[in-house]
Amino acid sequence: MKILVLNCGSSSIKYQLLEMTDEQVLASGSLDRIGQPEGEFKYSSISQEKKAVKVSISDCEQGLDLILSYLINPKDGVVKDKDEIAAVGHRIVHGAEAFSKSVIINDEVLKSVEECSSLAPLHNPANLKGINAAQKFLPNAIQCGTFDTAFHQTIPQYSYLYPIPYSYYDKYKIRRYGFHGTSHKYISQIAAEKLGFEYTNCKIITCHLGNGASITAIENGKSIDTSMGFTPLEGLMMGTRSGNFDVGAMLYIMRKEANPGEKIEAILNRSDDLLNKHSGMLGVCGYSDMRDALTHAEEGDEKCKLALDMYAYRVKKYIGSYTAAMGGVDIIVFSGGIGENNVKIREKICSDLEFMGIILNTDLNEKVRGELQEISSHDSKVKVIIVPTNEELVIARETLSLVLGKLKDR
Repeated sequence: MKILVLNCGSSSIKYQLLEMTDEQVLASGSLDRIGQPEGEFKYSSISQEKKAVKVSISDCEQGLDLILSYLINPKDGVVKDKDEIAAVGHRIVHGAEAFSKSVIINDEVLKSVEECSSLAPLHNPANLKGINAAQKFLPNAIQCGTFDTAFHQTIPQYSYLYPIPYSYYDKYKIRRYGFHGTSHKYISQIAAEKLGFEYTNCKIITCHLGNGASITAIENGKSIDTSMGFTPLEGLMMGTRSGNFDVGAMLYIMRKEANPGEKIEAILNRSDDLLNKHSGMLGVCGYSDMRDALTHAEEGDEKCKLALDMYAYRVKKYIGSYTAAMGGVDIIVFSGGIGENNVKIREKICSDLEFMGIILNTDLNEKVRGELQEISSHDSKVKVIIVPTNEELVIARETLSLVLGKLKDR
């Protein structure tokens, strides 16, 4: 069975076509800068070298049409006809409290996803456009949705509620939702399997560290706490996001920098822009990419050194707090672009945690980048492991499960 996985953003589409009999990726790629004069389309398949071409794509529908044209192209394609694609698995960012697992998409689901759009205005509307386009071009395929927030629906109420008037939860559902759930679920399962732990009987802390970053405490196979909250802004220091930040300090800045007679909407938009796009690593040292910060830190840039220390310190604090929340930890998992490849950051995070039973194999840590590998010392009580994430595979697997269940019920 062939399944197409789509991750449709406001200006981009990432895609993979998988043959699920052996989970082989037949084709994959991306389409960037949708709606701009010059975008870029990337395509690679099992039979062709990678291609990158400049294109002008106005919207998601036109973008998916382009992707499908490559998939069925007699020269570069991997299927003879679109009807060979049995199902489409869509990444949907926000499912709020409505979805605790992947679902087959119908009118009721679409309505609920649209209702969640106010919680993820940059993501859910784009996800919906992707679903609508797939329904148009692949009318015979079963459409399924996997939610970033679903894995975190097991977090207990005392953890997901904020200490503000309860009425705001009743009225607006203000609470911690968490994100990167598909990644946290996958890397925790792979880590437990690789290290010989029973997934439903161990304690895991997963560190998804990329330009966006989050940490999750997973106890006996269930998420019990996660660093991102009502939005992906909360939690760790990130590439351009502040992470945890005193709301009072933000109010102080807003009052100080407000122009006479300026409308509140303009002040709020500027503040949102500051915290999401100009803070984090970028705000502290001028570089949002960890690789640039490391290079300049090695050349003596003091602000880059400070930014790296701030980043690692905050990850370390979460590891300590989540260990306390679970009453111990068996496995620490690193994933994402930074977690998988940045040896210095991993070393900084794990340093001085020997009292918790975390001992890094520094020689092995120096060598390993982007591969599934344990990097803890043989005498470390807590296992430390790198697991490259694969959210597309999780979405494809869950889509397959839904499709087989539907076929069985017929």
